[in-house]
Amino acid sequence: MDESAKKTLSSIPLLKTKAGPRDKDLWPQRLKEEYQALIQYVQNNKAADNDWFRLESNSDGTRWFGKCWYYHNQMKYEFDVEFDIPITFPATAPEIAIPELDGKTAKMYRGGKICLSDHFKPLWAKNVPKFGIAHAMALGLGPWLAVEIPDLISKELIKYKESE
Repeated sequence: MDESAKKTLSSIPLLKTKAGPRDKDLWPQRLKEEYQALIQYVQNNKAADNDWFRLESNSDGTRWFGKCWYYHNQMKYEFDVEFDIPITFPATAPEIAIPELDGKTAKMYRGGKICLSDHFKPLWAKNVPKFGIAHAMALGLGPWLAVEIPDLISKELIKYKESE
């Protein structure tokens, strides 16, 4: 892990509650911790002029959706992002998907889910239950976008769309 990733990670609160959606008694506490970590991460990003995603969830916190974006050559590329909380969460990390990029890169599979198996999933496994959604965004989706989006642009597999 590079210094930038370590700095980002150190600024995201670690979670304590080991609970998933099936844990009816403890899931609300875990969800509260998830929201607190996400809020802190977004605030940190905004303070560093590095705002790059918005997320919201359904009422029970099991389905998440929103937008993520990446700036390349002073142009903003924006994508829908979505994921479900696995029933084995937090032992299993969420599989983050960008459906509109499905099939455009080898580092993606099944319905636009980004490939995180080589780097992120082992790190997640070592940090259960301390890692949560904010960590998945910071150490999973963020680095994936930074590598894949410029490559997809250079191959002309994605094109800039004017904002409406």
